[in-house]
Amino acid sequence: MCCDNRSDIELSRESLKMEEKPSEIWKKVMYFSKRKNITKKWWAEFKKVWHIAGPAIITSVSVFSMDLVTAAFVGQLGNIELAAVSEVQNVLIGFVHGIMLGLGSALETLCGQAVGAGEFNMLGIYLQRSWIISIVTALLLTPAYIFSSKILKLLHQDPNISDLAGKYAVWIIPEIFASALNYPTEKFLQAQSKVWFMAFSSMLTLAFHVLLNWIFVTKLGMGLVGAAIAGNISYWILVVAKIIYIVCGWFPEAWTGFSFLAFKSLTKFLKLSIASAVMLCLEVWYYTAVILIVGGLKNAAIAVDSISICMNLQVWTLMVALGFSVSASVRVSNELGAGNPKAAKFTVAVNVLTSAILGVVFSVIILATKSQFPRMFSKQQNVISETSKLGVILALTIFISSIQPVLHGVAIGAGWQFVVAIVNFVCYYGLGLPIGAILGYKFNLGVQGVWSAMLGGSLLQTIILFVIIGRTNWHKETLQAEERVRTFGGQMEIQQGS
Repeated sequence: MCCDNRSDIELSRESLKMEEKPSEIWKKVMYFSKRKNITKKWWAEFKKVWHIAGPAIITSVSVFSMDLVTAAFVGQLGNIELAAVSEVQNVLIGFVHGIMLGLGSALETLCGQAVGAGEFNMLGIYLQRSWIISIVTALLLTPAYIFSSKILKLLHQDPNISDLAGKYAVWIIPEIFASALNYPTEKFLQAQSKVWFMAFSSMLTLAFHVLLNWIFVTKLGMGLVGAAIAGNISYWILVVAKIIYIVCGWFPEAWTGFSFLAFKSLTKFLKLSIASAVMLCLEVWYYTAVILIVGGLKNAAIAVDSISICMNLQVWTLMVALGFSVSASVRVSNELGAGNPKAAKFTVAVNVLTSAILGVVFSVIILATKSQFPRMFSKQQNVISETSKLGVILALTIFISSIQPVLHGVAIGAGWQFVVAIVNFVCYYGLGLPIGAILGYKFNLGVQGVWSAMLGGSLLQTIILFVIIGRTNWHKETLQAEERVRTFGGQMEIQQGS
């Protein structure tokens, strides 16, 4: 009897196990199915991100290399000529192009969200409005080029170098107007993910720029005038190629010709453009201010050389991050405009994580070669030694810089320019620079003190942006994107203007 009872119990247990197995198997199937779906989702978004980021990186590197090519050819003329061109590039052009890029970045928000909402008919109008604002700004900034020699002398730069830099600045005035047209045109194309044309055209222009410099500077011996002519031609070729691409029928929905509607709602458009310009200029000018602070330290020549070497490396890695910044801006604005809050939130994660991984790789390389990489730029032992000491700070800066521009791209895509401008001002100019000056001068920590404070400001800004993004109601952002497209124009405005 006992045996019968045991056998019955065992049979009941076996039957229970048989009943549980299908449910356990189903749970496993659902688990692996979800993982597979998430993997597919990540892979699909990863491809979309690289489709935009890859060409954007090529474009950034190519355009940045044009200034390096100019400096390389001018360097053959003499140290004074090279110093003059470097001053114009780092101080004047950096200042002006920061403003132009910022003004053009308003299109990243408007065009991107309009594309997501299917309002392609307004893209050409937005582009023309941005052109108008940028060209007027270029006219207002032209005196800065004309009086650049006096401006540089006021900044206590060498008089001989300042005089030569002033002449060169006047010769490259046409570049101001090229940049006024270039940045809005870029944003128009990026918003529609038409980025491969920009990549190919920028690479071809870079090759042509090398040829022009060889002809005018080396072959014809025209010196700085030849370098200026080569630069003017190259930048205008770059701009004209993009404009021809736009107006010659490749964008039948987005470009319907020049219209007087471009002069409508300019005030609202200008407000967003100014907010974008302030946000980006506060970022760009931060690094210029750091160099100016370092320039007043003891052994300033060595300090400036060491920090310049580090910043050159940082700029090259920054080109990669800027590609993901463009990708984040385009993907976020497109998805918000299309009313897809979850997709907008998801693409933020993919862009940030991908760029951060590359930032880790670059940082590890710097740490592994901190005693060797300075030798690529200088043979002076004191400069090599000082630069090596900055290796750890440089690695941390590169990592932060791999994330920071992507968060800026998210902010631009969502239209948070004004908020981020305030964050930038507080973190950089309220904390980073003053603390850097105190550490560098008061506590005699030199370059390391100045840069540590700069890094602290960047880190604080990054943390604040993460908090803002983490607390964002993305559904609310889609509603605001819809309202923004309506406010800045839509089908009704087209009908009223026709």
